Amino acid sequence: MKLWGGRFTKEENQLVHNFNESLSFDQKFYRQDIQGSIAHVTMLAKQGIVSQEDGQVIINGLKGILEDLESGKLVFTKEHEDIHSFVEAHLTERVGEAGKRLHTGRSRNDQVALDMKLYCRDEILEIDRLLKELLEVLLKIMEENLDTYMPGFTHLQKAQPVTLAHHVGAYFEMFMRDRGRLRDIYRRMNECPLGSGALAGTTYPLDRAYSAELLGFDGPTFNSMDSVSDRDYVIELLSALATISMHLSRFSEEIIIWNTNEYRFVELDDAYSTGSSIMPQKKNPDIAELVRGKTGRVYGALVSILTVMKGLPLAYNKDIQEDKELTFDAIDTVKGSLALFTGMISTITFRRDVMEASAKRGFTNATDAADYLVNHGVPFRDAHGIVGQLVLLCIKKGIALDDLSLEEFRTVSPVFEEDIYEAISMETCVRKRNTAGAPGQEAMKEAIAACKRRLACDIQGVSERLHAGIPAGED
Repeated sequence: MKLWGGRFTKEENQLVHNFNESLSFDQKFYRQDIQGSIAHVTMLAKQGIVSQEDGQVIINGLKGILEDLESGKLVFTKEHEDIHSFVEAHLTERVGEAGKRLHTGRSRNDQVALDMKLYCRDEILEIDRLLKELLEVLLKIMEENLDTYMPGFTHLQKAQPVTLAHHVGAYFEMFMRDRGRLRDIYRRMNECPLGSGALAGTTYPLDRAYSAELLGFDGPTFNSMDSVSDRDYVIELLSALATISMHLSRFSEEIIIWNTNEYRFVELDDAYSTGSSIMPQKKNPDIAELVRGKTGRVYGALVSILTVMKGLPLAYNKDIQEDKELTFDAIDTVKGSLALFTGMISTITFRRDVMEASAKRGFTNATDAADYLVNHGVPFRDAHGIVGQLVLLCIKKGIALDDLSLEEFRTVSPVFEEDIYEAISMETCVRKRNTAGAPGQEAMKEAIAACKRRLACDIQGVSERLHAGIPAGED
């Protein structure tokens, strides 16, 4: 059944139907479509636009359709153009004439805008939950590794010693910013387009504020033309998902590097690794590689929607239908990546001894050796040169700075005393760095306490009804 068939005298060409239909993918938000319809008819009955009796018949019919879809008793079939026509056709079939009143004061344009907003809003909450689970795992790693020394890198070259807690804390900050972006998007998109009609509102006395309230929105949108053609929230969401994917990809890249025979910083759990069909010794970081690879897929969705929207005049255009498949795919991809990455990182074994040895071998304490000389009156530029000579000596001998004898230190500069060993130990190098944000133990304890407080904050303004997954209009 077409919702627009009265104007036409010929059947739609089958190829046109196939190209035009969206039920094959917009069936994904059947729950949101029914939720919105229940709110709409509840408002129509309140306003006297439909009778209370018809309103209740329609609501009961919609609930029945929802129940049958979720139980599998009712399935999607190809003859319907989209989720809206599917629901309305089955509603009319079940409740008769009353079902034809459901669409009063509404267009598919504001209906699909509502469905997409409800769907994205629900998914933002789910992605936020997954991010929080990952952050809780990272926080646990941080708490357990305040004294796990490792090299910090610049240009992928060993630079200065840090701790694993400090290194993982950098990713904690990235994913916390991702949660902040989701909160911003949720707040900005939380206006209800229902009642905007095709583009110019309607002559029916709708109570748009009431519809918005039933659906957990902050209020109705302000301009009906913008309401039906706005997909900024989709663009913002895909941008946030692309950023989440980028952060996951960066972390995955480090796990891949740390898993190599050359680094051996980590041991991946067997459940999150695969082997080779020909090389029996291999244990491959496939999950990290796939998370890294799928980032391009999410980027593609963002570029696609930007390209779709870039030349569209007001108001609604069919091009906008292209927002769905790519958004659904990007959401599913990021959710899968977050869940798998969290599982992988929660089961990983960090090889603390190897990390500390690597920090020593990489002369990450060279800056501290130079600082030692400065603290004993040597100008920094001279100290820099002295330590450079010591590093060359160590490279020739294949040893770390800590392994030099005091005599060898003093051959380059007589300023060195026995306390140089304490000054350049990994523990000293890290622990004395206690400015805010630094890897020192005291600074990190304060950072972790702050992380716990920040992690407790969830997206605000979500009604208990939405959290419980109950469609509007249900008691």
